[in-house]
Amino acid sequence: MRTMQADTIAAIATAPGEAGVGMLRISGARAIEVADAVFRAASGKRLKDAETQRVLYGHVVDEEGAPIDEVLALVMRAPHSYTREDVVELSCHGGSIVLRRVLGRVLAAGARSAERGEFTKRAFLSGRLDLSQAQAVMEIVSARTDRALRVAEGHLAGHFSGKIHAMRQKCLGLIAHLEAAIDFPEDEIDDVVIDEVERAVAQLRQEIRALLATAHTGRILRDGLPTAIVGKPNVGKSSLMNALLREERAIVTDIPGTTRDSIEEYADIGGVPLRIIDTAGIRETDDAVERIGVEKARGYIERAALVLALFDGAQPLGAEDEEILSLVAGRPALLLLTKSDLPPVTTPAALAAAYARCAGGDAAAPTILAISAREEQGLSALAAAIGDFAGTGSGLEEGSFVSDERSAALLRAADAQLGAALKTIGAGLSVDFISIDLRAAWEKLGEITGETVGEDIIDEIFSKFCIGK
Repeated sequence: MRTMQADTIAAIATAPGEAGVGMLRISGARAIEVADAVFRAASGKRLKDAETQRVLYGHVVDEEGAPIDEVLALVMRAPHSYTREDVVELSCHGGSIVLRRVLGRVLAAGARSAERGEFTKRAFLSGRLDLSQAQAVMEIVSARTDRALRVAEGHLAGHFSGKIHAMRQKCLGLIAHLEAAIDFPEDEIDDVVIDEVERAVAQLRQEIRALLATAHTGRILRDGLPTAIVGKPNVGKSSLMNALLREERAIVTDIPGTTRDSIEEYADIGGVPLRIIDTAGIRETDDAVERIGVEKARGYIERAALVLALFDGAQPLGAEDEEILSLVAGRPALLLLTKSDLPPVTTPAALAAAYARCAGGDAAAPTILAISAREEQGLSALAAAIGDFAGTGSGLEEGSFVSDERSAALLRAADAQLGAALKTIGAGLSVDFISIDLRAAWEKLGEITGETVGEDIIDEIFSKFCIGK
């Protein structure tokens, strides 16, 4: 357990804006004393005399004793609280003015403003959460789909960090085994023991790589999948975006060039949070504004993690279509033949042949789907194809996904150290060198859960949290 800070902190813990209820959180050794200085219970009871997990009704008052707001005060005594410190939560009306006035009174009574993520940081420092679980708190707050929420909840429950702890224990057992031989050199280590260590290290690498295989999906579920919808004008890009969002977000007309800039929105597609970018139709144009939009569309093709390239199935392929095929060739893309409710002119086979010509025959054959946004035909197949791309069909326990780049980088570093240990064994070097490699892997795994991480890294991680969390 790390050293706790002695001061008492306070912050508004709900989002700004008008709401039915707004909550202010106070945590620290003087939390109850500070709250008692500003709160008057209708019953006359003091918060210092309240039992833990008890709610009192009353008012927060100003310096003269005049009511500021009618509130409920919840007392949580250490260690039975989020931070394992004394905590008081004041549930107020949700207006920003009243919450700021209440916070001002609490700060004047002896608390200080909490830093970003400081409540969760204190939960980590007290040992209530490890670092991976602490990061899951913000994943829950920012989850955009039910699937992303389930992954974050699994992380908070300790499913992912449990696997890391188990791997660290295996590492530590091997280190202890080898270091015992170093301490007692008269007992020579035989080849059987070295073979056992080698097999155990190889097994650990398999476990790490199985986790790393989930990083692509975990990152998508956490941050969303940047997806560009591209095609020539009037091919159905805005209609598709509206169908995916299930609302009329983009303007749909028969006039070419209606979308001149990019529109960006999030959509839940089969549990995958899609960050959809509807781009301007790609074509030659003399309109200066539209030309800027077309250039931005080309840029989005380069940067998107997935491209939905649309082609009018009721029309023959033209030069603009060929240009789009050239732009998406070799990139992660789904080719969509739109307007499937009309008599087909361009078939999937014709589109595949055109793609092969534009890609030079080297790129793998893409997935081609026929859809009609207007009639909602083929959208289920599109959602399934997006799910396949994101890897959300994995059978792994959802809480075991690697969902951030920091954890993935540390797992890769631990794997590299274990690989070095195998090379050391293969070279027949002393057990001292094997132990050094294993300890380096053990420390890298410990950085994921926060057991071997420096204060500077901890501060950086929690600085990305919102104030009040």
